[in-house]
Amino acid sequence: MTTYAVTGSTGHLGHLVVEELLSRGVPAADIVAIARTPEKAADLAERGVQVREGDYDRPETLPGALAGVQRLLLVSGSEPGARVPQHTAVINAAQAAGVERIAYTSILKADDTSNPLAGEHQATEQVLRASGIPATLLRNGWYTENYTDRLAEYLERGEIVGAAADGKVSAAPRADYAGAAASALLADDAAGSAADDGTVPVVVHELGGPAFTFAELAATISEVTGTAVTYRDLSVADYAAELQQVGLDAGTAGFVAALDASIAAGDLETDSDDLERLLGRPATPLVDVVRAAQG
Repeated sequence: MTTYAVTGSTGHLGHLVVEELLSRGVPAADIVAIARTPEKAADLAERGVQVREGDYDRPETLPGALAGVQRLLLVSGSEPGARVPQHTAVINAAQAAGVERIAYTSILKADDTSNPLAGEHQATEQVLRASGIPATLLRNGWYTENYTDRLAEYLERGEIVGAAADGKVSAAPRADYAGAAASALLADDAAGSAADDGTVPVVVHELGGPAFTFAELAATISEVTGTAVTYRDLSVADYAAELQQVGLDAGTAGFVAALDASIAAGDLETDSDDLERLLGRPATPLVDVVRAAQG
């Protein structure tokens, strides 16, 4: 019997992955939901899921959280600048606990991207490769919710402002990425012994949905809501300056503008069909996510 664990199980993605495992027939008793605050996972505990405390910043909590686990989904931390030591603590605990496979939520095109978020994911992938544990790298693109969660703002302003030019984003909703993660955990393609050269199996999935430009995002919002929304494109410097004018500090404004610059460079667009293959269906179209967000 295989025991599956999911870190960050009270977060948006982690909780959805646990739900996916349950919906696919994995017995609740074979799922470990790891949470910094276990009380927040009471709904999962009520359904028979094992809820255990596990805090990335408190390594002493991790051995108990991972005891008896064979397959682990390591959901990347949410604190830029802290992720590498946090993830390393989990990977070290997984080694000690005898975990047989780790799936990790990385970033799209981690091998070659200018995305300012990529460095910590690249470093974590290196730690995984050196760990001796077979790994599945789930290189997730952007969540469509990064945009649809701002729907009210776009409608009020009548515009989306950015510096992405004609760059495209291969986005998908969290539920799609959760479905892909569950499939990867349940699959046996990363299982097995070391290769002849001593390396362990590493499976890489580049994950993204149907690509769209910001202008296409604005047009879709206009179509679905009946309210005209346009896209106003700025240079990276002008966008950073405008973000400062609305209250962001210089460092944060530069970071946000750099994200758009990476989109303009094509770093968040992929023609990979890995997401569709893991889901067993097409990824959810942008128009459907906008409709759902509209309510």
